[in-house]
Amino acid sequence: MSIIKQNGFEVGIYTLADLGPNPHTGNTISAKQRMGEIIEAAKLADEMGLDVFGVGEHHRLDYVVSSPAVVLSAIAYATNRIKLTSATSVLSTLDPVRLYEDFATLDIISDGRAEILAGRGAFIESFPLFGYNTNDYNELFSEHLDLLLKLNEKKKVSWNGKFRSALRDAEISPRAVQKQLPIWLGVGGTPESAARAGRLGLGMALAILGGDPLRFKPLVDIYRQAGLEAGHTSEQLNVGVTGHTFLAQTTEKAKDEFYPYYSNYWNYVNRQRGMGTKMSRDDFEYAASPQTALFVGSPEQVVEKIVRQHELYGHTRFLAQVDIGGIPFERVKENIELLATEVKPMLEKALR
Repeated sequence: MSIIKQNGFEVGIYTLADLGPNPHTGNTISAKQRMGEIIEAAKLADEMGLDVFGVGEHHRLDYVVSSPAVVLSAIAYATNRIKLTSATSVLSTLDPVRLYEDFATLDIISDGRAEILAGRGAFIESFPLFGYNTNDYNELFSEHLDLLLKLNEKKKVSWNGKFRSALRDAEISPRAVQKQLPIWLGVGGTPESAARAGRLGLGMALAILGGDPLRFKPLVDIYRQAGLEAGHTSEQLNVGVTGHTFLAQTTEKAKDEFYPYYSNYWNYVNRQRGMGTKMSRDDFEYAASPQTALFVGSPEQVVEKIVRQHELYGHTRFLAQVDIGGIPFERVKENIELLATEVKPMLEKALR
């Protein structure tokens, strides 16, 4: 087992703010109610001692949040200590100047708690919405990341690229409270993305939604090798894991409760992607089995899964997505409370 770094192992939650029907009632709550519940979830996570709260970005009517920085700024005033991150910012179609300035503003409001998790996103609606071409998918991401990192380093920036106007000694204001905003890269499954995160010395966030955790270890190895070869220290190379999570006092109870919501979630997500598949209970049982990466079960079961992954990756952050598929907010709160009062203390003891 790898050694936990001085700042310890962080446990938090994130939401993509999906707006799906409750599978038991067929009712879908309003965007206003969903937004209020997201803020309440962040307040509870902060009060219960969790370390990080993340909010995703989408540009669709079946998701509530298109601007994580705005939502996180509201959360900043409702919380005291929890770190506030995007999950993710769709960097390919965001103006890096606007992105930096928005999160620097959040950093001021929150007194130094802002982070950016930059990624490509799961959908492509933002490309035509903001006047970009999907044929430039990779070039856009690379160019925008290059500029974002320069903005994070310097108050005045000169820069020239292909997709936006050049900057000539441009003043980038406001500046973050932190010397630099922590920036993580979301990595799905490509070695190239893992190597880039390592070369740049950025944190790498792995979205692990199922399957055997072992299949992600090569990405972690590539990330760390690239980072060390680029001259970064091992302390700079942080790995985070994100994943769907549902907790109950027993694993069987957790599976019985979660299956309708999890099946419902993938049903409407697959429809959004043009597919009509629905998850059977047998498929769910396999997805939730002890050797897989789906974090559903008793606190002990979930801790075992996180510890196994820590033995593989040496990661220092775990973020749980606890509100998918139309789960009622009262049950979301139970997830947060079990994560904070049972999973986090057991993890600290196991990884100490």
